[in-house]
Amino acid sequence: MRLSSRWLPYAVTLSLALLLLVLPLASRLALGWSDPRGYLSDLAIGGGLLLLLRRRPFWLALPVLMVWALLTLGCAELVSAVGRMPEPSDLHYLTDAQFLSQSTEGGGLSQPLLGLLLGLGLLLYLLAVRFGAPEPAIHSRYLLALPLLLLAGHSTAEYLRPSEADEWRQFNLPHKLLASAVNAGQQRLEAWNDDGSADLPVDIAGLSKLDLSGTPLLPAGGKARNVLLITLEGIPGAYIEANRQALHSSYQQALMPKLSRWAERAMTTPDYVLHSHQTIRGLYAMLCGDYSKLDSGTPKGVELLNDKLRNQQCLPAQLQSRGFRTHFLQGAALQFMAKDKIMPHMGFTHTRGRDWFRNKPQLEFAWGMDDKAYFEGALTYVRQLRQHKQPWMLTLLTVGTHQPYAAPEDYLARFDSPKQAAVAYMDDAVDSFLSGLEKQGVLKDTLVIITSDESHGIEDVRLASAWGFNLVLAPEQAQLPAVKNGVYGHVDLTASVLDYFALPVPANIAGRSLFRDYANGREIMSYTNGVLRQHDGKGEFTECNFQHVCRRYASDGFIADSARYLGRFSGKKAHLVAKRAALLDQSLLSGQLGQQYQFAKRDRVKLSEKISDDWTANLVGAQYLELPQNSQTTVHLKIRALNLAGKGVQLQLKTKEFDRDVLLPLPELPLLTRGKPIDLSFSFDNLEARKAFSFHLLGQGRGLIEITDFSVATEPLQPEHELALAVPEEESELLH
Repeated sequence: MRLSSRWLPYAVTLSLALLLLVLPLASRLALGWSDPRGYLSDLAIGGGLLLLLRRRPFWLALPVLMVWALLTLGCAELVSAVGRMPEPSDLHYLTDAQFLSQSTEGGGLSQPLLGLLLGLGLLLYLLAVRFGAPEPAIHSRYLLALPLLLLAGHSTAEYLRPSEADEWRQFNLPHKLLASAVNAGQQRLEAWNDDGSADLPVDIAGLSKLDLSGTPLLPAGGKARNVLLITLEGIPGAYIEANRQALHSSYQQALMPKLSRWAERAMTTPDYVLHSHQTIRGLYAMLCGDYSKLDSGTPKGVELLNDKLRNQQCLPAQLQSRGFRTHFLQGAALQFMAKDKIMPHMGFTHTRGRDWFRNKPQLEFAWGMDDKAYFEGALTYVRQLRQHKQPWMLTLLTVGTHQPYAAPEDYLARFDSPKQAAVAYMDDAVDSFLSGLEKQGVLKDTLVIITSDESHGIEDVRLASAWGFNLVLAPEQAQLPAVKNGVYGHVDLTASVLDYFALPVPANIAGRSLFRDYANGREIMSYTNGVLRQHDGKGEFTECNFQHVCRRYASDGFIADSARYLGRFSGKKAHLVAKRAALLDQSLLSGQLGQQYQFAKRDRVKLSEKISDDWTANLVGAQYLELPQNSQTTVHLKIRALNLAGKGVQLQLKTKEFDRDVLLPLPELPLLTRGKPIDLSFSFDNLEARKAFSFHLLGQGRGLIEITDFSVATEPLQPEHELALAVPEEESELLH
């Protein structure tokens, strides 16, 4: 029996309005994503769905609403976790339970209230369908045109006055996917109509060349005998006060006042560009004088493992060949991102991670040593290096400002977020470290460069995701400028260090030297937060978004608080920008097919008694690979027990794409016991390209194991194999 009430005929519409309009608009405000275009996008998509679903059958509307709710929550989770909206290739992960629980952080949903409200909204819709009265028809035919007018208004505003806000501020996820699909259709139509007569040449010489034509700041070379590279996890250039002042930045929060004071004693480069996200990409660009991948493909550091010539041109190998002892020390385990293989291949004679530290951590942190304890250990490491007469190179990498961030309770109580507290904790730690170096006399005979691997970004700060920093402390500081003018980036660091020591720079190294002044600008590129950016060195800055629409700005440098908008372009000229990035990506390999990687070879690994998450407990470093379309990947795994407590250990092999679980037909690993090693091979097909693909070998217990072999090979699928996969099983039987 149906309850009678005036509003019951409108119960379904009201519940849909709450779910599709009120919740998105309110959550946008609560999440700090306020932007007029974002609200317009929510009204257009939500209003359109409301009009389409209000009188539709329950069995049709409910699945659409459930998918919409998952997209909404999944988008909020991904933006919160890694600062980007989902791509079309991510969509099937939005239904993954591990995605929605943020397994990489182990902390559950970052937006639990939004998830709860979406669930309640769906429940309210079910109750409205169950108890509501039949709705009256809406006779206006023009009402359905309102969402289309809103979308047209959004597109017009974007065309006439492009916004520099993040994508999630301007679009909701269905709108972004719709815009991507329309743009892809336009590109296919352009390609179909293209007769090839107007193809533009692709030239990357200005990006990839070595340029030592500038006037040396130190004509006789530097006086230092050692070099120390301090790499601070995720720190953007905006945290340095001198950088903010030089670039007239509107960001004024002083999270690192102590490092800013050290910057006043150093040579700082305000317009310093980070080329990509991810630590291994930043380290590769810094140490090998080459652009890291300007997309989400296999990191070049991993590709370098198959190159026996280019690795000899990396900075550690160059210095090692000239008598330096080369060392790499990080606070986390080395297996992650295969740094236990990549760093020695670059030329580090000693590569050490979390296991090296004997001092007690100040905090329990899943990734490794907190920053205070890390720098205490690093100071001891430097003291040991100085006991030898041989010159040395030491590269340090912190981990405390990596999500989910390490900071003591008193810091957490003083700041608005764990990120800010962790940054302040690092500021104190690096200040104590630099003061300790000064007391040891290190600054008198060592070139010290302080930088970051990537930028964790800052809300509402233009280009913060690509804004790095570089502080130089050298024995001849008086001869160096306090502020180094010009545009530089990680690609310049290898050439700069070799130039400082007046050593020859290999021809394949790209970039300029920080220790030279240049009369002219230079070209430089970056890819962060899904946006490809370039500066032509002549006053024009270009950035291209996911729709392959590029915007031009008048800007003297790369990093700027604001820039004058000049116009936009798409089509072939926009594709030219993407092609230049693609050519830079191919500096090591022409393609991924036929490549083989060995991520473990007689590696002894101590098991953890407790697994906190799939990343910090991973026993191998096979992360963020690209497996091409129509290829087959073969894995060989061989493990033996060296010293195990109990009856053995049950290992597990998992696979992920874009940090989320993906189910593949992997064999279950047998129980590993002494005398019964694991030795198996298996293959899987990649009918579609797999991006940011990772293997995770996990084992919980007490004892020591040896991963004798973990190798991954990707080969093209044979044509007959592709055909067999495409033929349905019944037809395949008939063919045989």
